[in-house]
Amino acid sequence: MAGGMPLSFCGNNKVPNGSYSVDNGVLNNGCFVDALNLVPHVFLLFITFPILFIGWGSQSSKVQIHHNTWLHFPGHNMRWILTFLLLFIHVCEFAEGIVSNTIMSTNHLHLFMPAFMGFIAATTSVVYYHNIETSNFPKLLLVLFIYWVLAFITKSIKLWKFAEFGIRFKYLRFCITALLVILYGLLMAVEINVIRVRKYVFFTNPQKVKPPEDLQDLGVRFLQPFVNLLSKATYWWMNPLIIGAHKRPIELKKIGKLPIAMRALTNYLRLKDAYEDQRTGEDPDRPPSIWRSMYRAFGRPILLSSTFRYLADLLGFAGPLCIYGIVRNLEVQDNATSATKNTENYFRVYFMHTTELLENSSVLAVLLFLALVLQRTFLQASYYVTIETGINLRGALLAMIYNKILRLSTSNMSMGEMTLGQINNLVAIETNQLMWFLFLCPNLWAMPVQIVMGVILLYNFLSWSALVGASVIVLLAPVQYLIATKLAETQKSTLEHSTDRLKQTTEILKGIKLLKLYAWEDIFCDSVEQTRGQELTSLRTFAFYTSMSIFMNAAIPIAAVLATFGVHHFLTNSIPSPSQAFAALALFHILVTPLFLLSTVVRFAVKALVSVQKLGEFLQSDEIGDDSWRNGDISVSLDVGKKNLGMTKAINRKQPMRYQMDNYKQPSRRAMRPSETEDVAVKVSNGSFTWGNNQLTLSDISIRIPTGQLTMIVGQVGCGKSSLLLAMLGEMQAVAGIVYWSNWSEIEDSEEDIGSKNRNSVAYAAQKSWLLNATVEDNITFGSPFNKQRYKAVIDACSLQPDIDLLPFGDQTEIGERGINLSGGQRQRICVARALYQNTNIVFLDDPFSALDIHLSDHLMQEGILKFLQDDKRTVVLVTHKLQYLIHADWIIAMKDGSVLREGTLKDIQTHDTELYDHWKTLMNRQDQELEKDIQQDSQTTLERKTLRRAFYSREPKNQMDDEDEEEEEEEEDDDNFSTTTSRRSKIPWKMCWCYLSSGGFFMVFLMVSSKLLKHSVIVAIDYCLALLTSTTTNHTGSDTQNGTSLIYSGNSTDSTEAPPQPEQDLYYLHVFFVLCATGIILCLITSLSVEFLGLSAATNLHHNLLNKIIHAPIRFFDVTPLGQILNRFSADTNIIDQHIPPTLESLTRSTLLCLSAIGVIASITPAFLVALVPLAVAFYFIQKYFRVASKDLQDLDDSTQLPLLCHFSETAEGLTTIRAFRHEAKFKQRMLELTDTNNTAYLFLSAANRWLEVRTDYLGAAIVLTVAVASIWSGRPAGGLVGLGLTYALTITNYLNWVVRNLADLEVQMAAVKKVNSFLGTESENYEGSMDASQVPENWPHDGEIKIHDLCVRYDPMLKPVLKHVNAYIKPGQKVGICGRTGSGKSSLSLAFFNMVDIFEGKIVIDGIDICKLPLQTLRSRLSIILQDPVLFSGSIRFNLDPERKCTDDRLWEALEIAQLKNMVKALPGGLDAVVTEGGENFSVGQRQLFCLARAFVRKSSILIMDEATASIDMATENILQKVVMTAFADRTVVTIAHRVHTILTADLVIVMKRGNILEYDKPDTLLEQEDGMFASFVKADM
Repeated sequence: MAGGMPLSFCGNNKVPNGSYSVDNGVLNNGCFVDALNLVPHVFLLFITFPILFIGWGSQSSKVQIHHNTWLHFPGHNMRWILTFLLLFIHVCEFAEGIVSNTIMSTNHLHLFMPAFMGFIAATTSVVYYHNIETSNFPKLLLVLFIYWVLAFITKSIKLWKFAEFGIRFKYLRFCITALLVILYGLLMAVEINVIRVRKYVFFTNPQKVKPPEDLQDLGVRFLQPFVNLLSKATYWWMNPLIIGAHKRPIELKKIGKLPIAMRALTNYLRLKDAYEDQRTGEDPDRPPSIWRSMYRAFGRPILLSSTFRYLADLLGFAGPLCIYGIVRNLEVQDNATSATKNTENYFRVYFMHTTELLENSSVLAVLLFLALVLQRTFLQASYYVTIETGINLRGALLAMIYNKILRLSTSNMSMGEMTLGQINNLVAIETNQLMWFLFLCPNLWAMPVQIVMGVILLYNFLSWSALVGASVIVLLAPVQYLIATKLAETQKSTLEHSTDRLKQTTEILKGIKLLKLYAWEDIFCDSVEQTRGQELTSLRTFAFYTSMSIFMNAAIPIAAVLATFGVHHFLTNSIPSPSQAFAALALFHILVTPLFLLSTVVRFAVKALVSVQKLGEFLQSDEIGDDSWRNGDISVSLDVGKKNLGMTKAINRKQPMRYQMDNYKQPSRRAMRPSETEDVAVKVSNGSFTWGNNQLTLSDISIRIPTGQLTMIVGQVGCGKSSLLLAMLGEMQAVAGIVYWSNWSEIEDSEEDIGSKNRNSVAYAAQKSWLLNATVEDNITFGSPFNKQRYKAVIDACSLQPDIDLLPFGDQTEIGERGINLSGGQRQRICVARALYQNTNIVFLDDPFSALDIHLSDHLMQEGILKFLQDDKRTVVLVTHKLQYLIHADWIIAMKDGSVLREGTLKDIQTHDTELYDHWKTLMNRQDQELEKDIQQDSQTTLERKTLRRAFYSREPKNQMDDEDEEEEEEEEDDDNFSTTTSRRSKIPWKMCWCYLSSGGFFMVFLMVSSKLLKHSVIVAIDYCLALLTSTTTNHTGSDTQNGTSLIYSGNSTDSTEAPPQPEQDLYYLHVFFVLCATGIILCLITSLSVEFLGLSAATNLHHNLLNKIIHAPIRFFDVTPLGQILNRFSADTNIIDQHIPPTLESLTRSTLLCLSAIGVIASITPAFLVALVPLAVAFYFIQKYFRVASKDLQDLDDSTQLPLLCHFSETAEGLTTIRAFRHEAKFKQRMLELTDTNNTAYLFLSAANRWLEVRTDYLGAAIVLTVAVASIWSGRPAGGLVGLGLTYALTITNYLNWVVRNLADLEVQMAAVKKVNSFLGTESENYEGSMDASQVPENWPHDGEIKIHDLCVRYDPMLKPVLKHVNAYIKPGQKVGICGRTGSGKSSLSLAFFNMVDIFEGKIVIDGIDICKLPLQTLRSRLSIILQDPVLFSGSIRFNLDPERKCTDDRLWEALEIAQLKNMVKALPGGLDAVVTEGGENFSVGQRQLFCLARAFVRKSSILIMDEATASIDMATENILQKVVMTAFADRTVVTIAHRVHTILTADLVIVMKRGNILEYDKPDTLLEQEDGMFASFVKADM
């Protein structure tokens, strides 16, 4: 028979009227009808192929058609869905034809040939359609229209014939034909609809349609919303981006803008409308619900996503069902030949029953493949939709919060109701929590359904015993939840400890110079280590709980399987068949995931509730008043009766019309006295203002600010000068009175058009300087157009040029939080420059001189205020303490205790209030004396510039931005030879991994690796044992298995009557099975613990080494390395090493080993699989290679765009008053929206890239499942149990493949942290040893204090020029020596040389007969004392600051405080010596801090004291005290003073004058003064 089966279209049944006979009518020959069905398909192929080829040929020149042509025709998505259905049904038809064909005696080609052609035609139709759509040429769609009509007609004929012969729904072929008729009809309808809408044929005027406006904008690169359905589902449009990342890193330009629908502004408006809509009607007081507004704005996409999720979950159950079917078919395959089957012949061909198809294993395999592909596509679609919605929501929330920040009342900020920290948390944490909640929210309602379905199916397979297993899983879910909450708690405590540790580290790094000079670094290092110890304790708990969680996740399925089969054997005394066992196993795998995730989801839901509550409180907090009044003559007056003082709300929401209309009254202009003819710019009458608490800050204020003149406001500290300015700006709450701003239209301004002076904004320089994170130029122009001449004038007036010249990029250098740290004076001058530059009529300057020294103040006053502003006739209000400037004022307002003491010109005050005038005079004289003392050239400003210069001295500009890894730099250079770049970018950082693992300790690494391998082999053994166990039931009759007679079991294993005849063997297997399960569970525990604790020990060692290296690094290291960079290692990078690497590592090893063990098992069962593995492995290799590179770039982009966004929020909150005074709210909002969109684009691309990867790995997984199924069905049929095992394993691979790649990518990014920390571990330490032993140094050395400096040469670094050249000096014991010289002459370097802080490369310093270079550093530095020029205090107690080593008695400390004139002040503090010092000593004034530093030096009774410009920041009186003290208390000690003001060393025994690292003059001061032309003499002259 095998030979006699020729391929003929209609088959050749040897019967009288053959297959080709048409006796009873043409249409009644089934074969002819089928041939008729071929016609439309062939027609379509004939017509479309030439069109496609011609079209593609012409397009090959412009390969990338620009996407402005992407127009979706009407019914686009509908058509794609219908086509997919059509393809699926064609596949069914084809399968049915093939299966029916095998049953009949000869080949009937007509049963499956039309189906095959139909499949090809349907594919062609959709390709063709896509090409027409992209080229926007609808006329060609006519071809498709004709095709659908023809296909519809031919299929209908077939259906009609079937019905005529009484073939009904019992038969599969009838169902398929019916479905095809319906589908063709629907497609025809879609086509007609296109014709109707676009009118491209039969109509005279076809419609011109434009693509969506996003696509006309070439900047939009995120195409997900615009591409066709197939590309949407598989992220095909991402290919160029991800593959291109290999050649060139992805930059911001590459990812372009967001589509309009996803921009923050669009979403903000949606959310705001939903939020405001709830304000209507009955009770306007009730705050709108954020949940409801979120649902209204973003509910629909969430519903869509949930639908996708449900579909995916239902399709997920196809896996176990198909396994059940395939394995069962293999068990039941009986050798009954086709002949025995009842062949039902209509049309002389066999018709199949509907259920029969599903009994064919090959069909099931294909079905399984399709189900997997679909399930994964739906799942990824669901993820994508939620993520996109989450990102939209976050954009909207950020915009809402920002708008609110701009309206917050100032009192909220200053009275501490809303701290900056809270706002930063809202932005950084709460919005992200809500976004994450949205990501996970479909799980909340999808999971319960999934669990219920799973349990029902389990019950069907294994009856009651399955429920036992399921209950094991369900009961352990609460435990999971408990662990999750515990995790959250420990994470919180870890965070607290790590913030403490960071604070301490920051303090150490800021005061590192002092610590080294006092040899205290070890004490402080220990205190950090102690905090780190606490942090590690909570990290240990964290690690323990994490490993518990991982353990549960791995052990639950084992436990469930164990329980199920144990109970099953106990109840029925039989063993389930392979089909049931493995279907159940696959179901358990499915069930574990939702239960594991459920705890996380619930936790996130709880967090989201908290976040929403915080957000609601924030959005309801007080806002600043509505400032319509600043625009003109409308004065704001408040009805005092209506608003009592107790009300802290700035806006009383109960009366939305807060300014009652009748209160708007034109202020009555009082008749001007002749002296007052000039105009008034601002007038306050009877004003009382409060900051929102119940006291009045300003009361009874009536002042006027004359237009175009200079008004000064003076008074003591805290009398309300700044508050007055803010009250005029509308930042305070007016309790009574009127603030009146004049309307500028009355002023005739001849020089320029009035329009250009924007009268609504006030240039305002606050007392606390506020800078943007931008370039210097941007900070000064502040959004105004750049005018070179004006800019230069402003810079000169504020004498900023010398400072700008020092910056690495001039005025293009970034300053502010993230840029270069400028000193207070420099920041203040930039703020004043900003106020001067703005073209506004009114300028408010709040104490601009406070941080400036006398030269700069004078220059600013003369050039800036008197010249620059007055020439422009601008109204200037100046708050100042410098009374000597009062002579310049046109109008003076003197304040005292929150009210106005006097108002008028200086002359008025002189005549009317002589007492006040005299008081001012005495104060002025005192200030003038200070002025003279201050003129020595080494002023405060020069100091600031000096520190700035030191910071950049030999620092590369590239270093200044932020440490972009050097590698990146190299990559940029060799851009031309791609190959090297590519290979370097896709390499995995093995070296860093090794460095990380080795710091974890070798024992831990060994334990981890061995336990992991053991665990996975045990898990494989468990499943293998299960396969053998169940297969014995199939094979227990021994020899006749092959004939298939022994297959009693057909899956109904609950019949315990047929107990297998070999119970002993079964019991033996069962016992092995139990033992293996127990071992597996124990090993799960060991592995999860070992990984976490490996990570922990690595983190401990890395941080310990890093801290020690950095604290012991030479001082030069801190000059060159920016503080921020070092802190980053301790904060961000340490955090990654502590908390992120261990779970990633765990997940990576677990998923890799799972995949490998699965492939091993499959290959051992069906070796044929290995052949198919090769192409799959190649595909996988390329996918992961491309993805890792792209993912890393996108993650970097996401991180780098997040920082500016957060900074923008915090800087806005800090500079609120300035922004509002300048009226720059709109600009700032715009900037915020841009930053949010940029960050969202990066994040969106990152998640789309993740979807890209997952879709691809999932399809690969599905392909693996298909090959396994086909191989096991066709290769000599191994035992059913083993097939089940293979399929179950293949199904698990699909879940873990993408985790392998994603964890690899994450690990790569996280290893960068190890790399950065490692780069610091290479720094050289100072040489602490010295050549002498500490024990050889006498106890009381140095006892005399004799210093010999011999031929000393010093440099900061072997690379740099020497700063001291061949210095020789001799200082007798007990001498008082003064050293002076200009900036940069090497005075400070000499003081550092005494402590061996700098590189002494020639010569030596001998103190009391010992060369200091030979001493151990600790000994040397602990025996000398020094007072530095900037006072450094640490947070802690006063006692800790004076004596951290705890060596001294209280009496000694009090004595030191008395010498430093601090005793009375400290006595008055609560706690005395144990009184608290805040961070940086902020709770004491600068002078007091300096005195504390003095006291610190006295506490250490050393015979040598070095004072490094110690009196620079102290006022005259205190300085005189100090001089006396030094002369008395240190009478017998050697004192070396580095002088800032020369008069401090006139009384010294010896004066050394230095210049450029050499000693110029060296003698007694009197001798030096006699040399008229000497350097010292000229210094003193200048100082007198």
